[in-house]
Amino acid sequence: MRAVIAEDNVLMRDGIAALLADHDITVAAAVDNGEDLLAAVAGHRPDVAIIDVRMPPTFTDEGLRAAIAIRRTHPGTAVLVFSQWIETSYARQLLHDSPTRVGYLLKDRIVSTVDFVESLRRVADGGTALDPEVIRQLFATPAVDAGLERLSDREREILALLAEGRSNLAIADRLHLAGRSVEKHVTSIFTKLDLAPASTDHRRVLAVLRYLNAARPPD
Repeated sequence: MRAVIAEDNVLMRDGIAALLADHDITVAAAVDNGEDLLAAVAGHRPDVAIIDVRMPPTFTDEGLRAAIAIRRTHPGTAVLVFSQWIETSYARQLLHDSPTRVGYLLKDRIVSTVDFVESLRRVADGGTALDPEVIRQLFATPAVDAGLERLSDREREILALLAEGRSNLAIADRLHLAGRSVEKHVTSIFTKLDLAPASTDHRRVLAVLRYLNAARPPD
């Protein structure tokens, strides 16, 4: 089995690499940021990527964003998030398309290196490894649209007006903005919601549906 490690703490990174070597798992690359992780996965096509959540440059969610990108672009590489932090919105995204070849373990709850290696092998073989605390928080926390969470206050305001059926010109008039400024905000909304460019206006419809679905009270 071949693995790639993404961990900014050098002692943790070297410790994981040594542990894997002791269990005959080849470490194809060990990096400290999300950009290098994506390059390593593309270059080495490992069986599994072990990924910390918070890495340079912002130490917020670089690891999880990279993990989601790997799931989409390199489905043959399993993903094991190994962190101190639980980010439920991203955890939902990791599990959304297929709850296989994915794991989310908490560093401070691992009591056995054998258990960690077994979890890693299970994920690489197509299984799932989720810490019970991750599962508990997923059930306890309502689903949140991570794309909507990335919007600025102004972008949320404009999306709400889009939901009312207003045109860009009407929004510019309502908010006392230049038309070009509204166009830039709308484009940014589409980008943050991962809505690809299209020749029709269906992106506006999809963005509004996302907004309305998030605003709908739970059943």
